[in-house]
Amino acid sequence: MPDSGYPWPIETSRLDNGLRVVVSEDRTAPAVAVNLWYDVGSRHEPAGQTGFAHLFEHLMFEGSVNVAKTEHMKLIQGSGGSLNATTNPDRTNYFETVPAEHLELALWLEADRMGGLVPALTQETLDNQREVVKNERRQRYENVPYGDAWLRLLPLLYPPGHPYHHATIGSMADLNAADLATFQAFHRTYYAPNNAVLTVVGDAQAAEVFALADKYFGALPARDDIPPAPDGRNVPATGQPATETVTADVPAPRVYVAHRGHPFGSPGYDVLTVLATVLGSGRGSRLYQRLADGERIAQPDLVGAYGVDLAHAPAPLIATATARPGVTAERLAEGLAEVVDELATVPVTAAELDRAKALLSTAWWRQMSTVDGRADTLGRYATQFGDPARAAERLPAWLAVTAEQIAETAAEVLGAADRVTLTYLPEETA
Repeated sequence: MPDSGYPWPIETSRLDNGLRVVVSEDRTAPAVAVNLWYDVGSRHEPAGQTGFAHLFEHLMFEGSVNVAKTEHMKLIQGSGGSLNATTNPDRTNYFETVPAEHLELALWLEADRMGGLVPALTQETLDNQREVVKNERRQRYENVPYGDAWLRLLPLLYPPGHPYHHATIGSMADLNAADLATFQAFHRTYYAPNNAVLTVVGDAQAAEVFALADKYFGALPARDDIPPAPDGRNVPATGQPATETVTADVPAPRVYVAHRGHPFGSPGYDVLTVLATVLGSGRGSRLYQRLADGERIAQPDLVGAYGVDLAHAPAPLIATATARPGVTAERLAEGLAEVVDELATVPVTAAELDRAKALLSTAWWRQMSTVDGRADTLGRYATQFGDPARAAERLPAWLAVTAEQIAETAAEVLGAADRVTLTYLPEETA
C-alpha cells in the first residue's frame, strides 16, 4: 500500500471574485464529484443565532432565483447523480456526484443558490425548514437514549463565549426567535465566493472546470467584510475536573470521558489520532480488551474512543463505555479512567502501533477510493489550511507516530485534573 497520501494530480485557480477552484482529474470512470465548502459553521454564529449555519444547509435546497423549490434535488437525481450537505462547527459543505456530462448542470445549480437564495427566500420557506430542524433536534438529540451527550459535552469542554461551546443544531429558543431579515443577512454575510472553495474531482480537465467556474460563479460579487469567527485557540486549563450526571430514560449506565487535545491538522492531533485508535478502535483496542473482554464490565459493541476533527481550537478526544447488566456507573467510570490514564505509563507495543496504523491506512484509502471522498478532502485542506495538496501529509504523519510520542501526548493532554466526565444513569436506579 503506498504511503503517499494523495497520488493524483491537483490543479488550482482563483477567480477574480475570490472563489478558489480545485481540480483533480481522474479518468478512471465517467463521473465527477462537485464539492463546495463554505467557511461558515456554528463557530461563526453570534450569540442568539445558534443553529443558523445548519438551518441554511436546509434552506439551500429550498429554491433560488432560477431553481424552484425541490428542483435542485430533482435535477441532480434525474441526471443519475446523488447529493447531500453537512454542517459542523467549522464549515458547511454541499456536494454532488454526477455523470461527467452533467458537470455543467451541477456547477450552475451551485452558483445559482450561492448568489440567488436570498431573493427567493420566503417567510413560508423559513418557517417550514425551521420546523424541520426543530424536529431533527428532537429526533436526533432529545428523544434518543444518550442523544444529548454532545450537547452536554461541549459546554463542559469549552467555556461560555468559546466558538465550540454550543452544538451545530442550535437552541430551540434561537431558532424560534430569528426573523426572515436576520437569516437573509446571515446568507449575504457568509455565502460569498471569496468565502468558499469549489472542488471538482473526476472525469474533467482542469481547464474545462476553470472556464465553467468562471462562467457560472465569476459574476457573483465578493464580500469584503466577512467577520472572522471568534478566536478559540487558547482554552485556559481550569485544573479542575468537570463532571455531570444525568438521570434519563436510558437502558444502562454509560460514561463519557473527554479531554481537549490539539487542533485537527496539527502534529499533536496526528499523535492523538493514532492514540485514539490504540485506545478505542475495534476488538484489539485497549478499551475493548480490558473493559469488554477482560473485566467484562462494558458491553462489547458500546465501548470505544475517537477524536473529533475540529481545526480551530483544541479538539476533543472522547472515550466511552456502556455498562453490562449489574455493573454500576461508578465501577465503569473507574475502569474507563484507568485505561485512559495508562496510556501515559504503559508503553504502546509495536503490535498495537502496527494495528492502529493499519486501521488508519485502510480508513484513509477508503476515503480516497471515491471521487466524492477525494473532493471533500481537498476542499477541507484548501479551506482550513490554504492548500489542498496538504492532504498528502496526513497519512505519512500518522505512519510516523511513535510509541514515545503517544506516551508524551497522553501525559500532556489526558490528565485527570482537566478531565470531563459525563455519566448517564437509568431512571430506575436513581
